[in-house]
Amino acid sequence: MNASHSSSSSGGSGVGSGPVGNTPTCYFVMIGTKDNPIYEAEFASVNTARSVSGGAAIPEARREEFRHLNQFIAHSALDMIEDLQWNTNQMYLKAIDKFNERFISAYLTAGNIKMLLLHDAKSEDAIRNFFNECYELYIKTLLNPFYEPNAIISSSTFDNKVRLSAKRLL
Repeated sequence: MNASHSSSSSGGSGVGSGPVGNTPTCYFVMIGTKDNPIYEAEFASVNTARSVSGGAAIPEARREEFRHLNQFIAHSALDMIEDLQWNTNQMYLKAIDKFNERFISAYLTAGNIKMLLLHDAKSEDAIRNFFNECYELYIKTLLNPFYEPNAIISSSTFDNKVRLSAKRLL
């Protein structure tokens, strides 16, 4: 799931004290209809930002390791989404899987774009609102005549709005 648009986490996040394999961030990815990543971003989780303020930053090599682990976890959840999508008419699929102490929540659009969020906390309403806002932003991106469906979203405006929404809701 390596995409050329790789967003780095904004702000100083540190290594959490959780189990090995846990990363101190939320990871959000949008998967196109051809199972290609069209957007991905990492956000510092609220709990980590509170507990690590002033702590040491994650070294770049470790951050890259976490990024690949997050991509692997998200990729493994795609099969579960494809199984669930035929059994429900809901767009928000809630927490579909759990890896260590982290949840994977999913949202499936009418155009078969899959949105995945790897997160620590289980706040269903906040996550649902985050997915709804991201879906609205994606619809606005689709209305742009210069955007090709399934292409990587490289708009800095889109990225800023997704990050603002994550900061406000997650």
